[in-house]
Amino acid sequence: MGNLTSVTEFLILGFSDLPKFQGLLFIVFVFIYLVTVTGNISIITLSCIDSCLHKPMYFFLCNLAFLDICYISDTLPKLLVIFIMGSKIISFQSCMTQLYLLLAFASVEFYLLTVMAYDRYVAVCNPLRYSVIMSKRTCGLLAISSWVVGFLDILPHVVFTSRFSFCGHNQINHFFCDLQTLLKLSCSDTSIIKMIVMTLNLFLILGCFLLTLTSYIYIISAVLKIHSKEGRSKAFSTCSSHLTVVCIYYGTIVFVYMRPQDKHTRPGDKLFGALYNAVIPMLNPIIYSLRNKDVKAALRKCTMRR
Repeated sequence: MGNLTSVTEFLILGFSDLPKFQGLLFIVFVFIYLVTVTGNISIITLSCIDSCLHKPMYFFLCNLAFLDICYISDTLPKLLVIFIMGSKIISFQSCMTQLYLLLAFASVEFYLLTVMAYDRYVAVCNPLRYSVIMSKRTCGLLAISSWVVGFLDILPHVVFTSRFSFCGHNQINHFFCDLQTLLKLSCSDTSIIKMIVMTLNLFLILGCFLLTLTSYIYIISAVLKIHSKEGRSKAFSTCSSHLTVVCIYYGTIVFVYMRPQDKHTRPGDKLFGALYNAVIPMLNPIIYSLRNKDVKAALRKCTMRR
């Protein structure tokens, strides 16, 4: 198959349908970007400088924080350029690159959240063997595997999409190169890629969800066997931050990508796109900071030193 497209560039419309709110939206997205980058860098810095956070849980949290910075940096800078310069043009190659990175980062996050669920399972259900099971070598292999597999299993999506013909239809009614929007623009037969996307997404989301669910079934079972109320509260508090992030992320992704698609982009699509592309990466460090005693203690110590 050759590259049949006659389109060499796309126009990302962004929020051009809301001309009166351009200034406000720019301020909102700048705020989200700065808070996200600052918050996640703070998590990484605290985990590196505080010896109390030199644990597998915070090693994976650093990976998640770095991923969130990459995630939001893949889409928001271009949107901010559109707000400032009005330049909506993005080349075909850049669009495919943005699409690939966006899908790859999303895939990596599923794997990382699953690995973090397994880490919490070992910590609660096998506390005496925790340091042996979750050794530095094991943690490193789990993290590397999450990144490598996440970047590989998304390749078919982008390879097929890049070979579609767009027949001059190049206006993306979104604020980034979204896969569903690109499929709507194509004048090729997209039934194959839609089937592949649905199948791979189903296996990815369902597989990770079942592994995470299994981990938490064992965790809840172990917590309920603890007789003291204080012990149960302490055991569950180690999982509450991760469980909150998992519920928000899975709920948003499933709602956006597993529902029936219309021929045209709905107003709500941009809203939910902003939610999982911008708001969730911003919320992750806030959730871990507010709901994790170790992170709060490390933050207080760092503040007192200054």
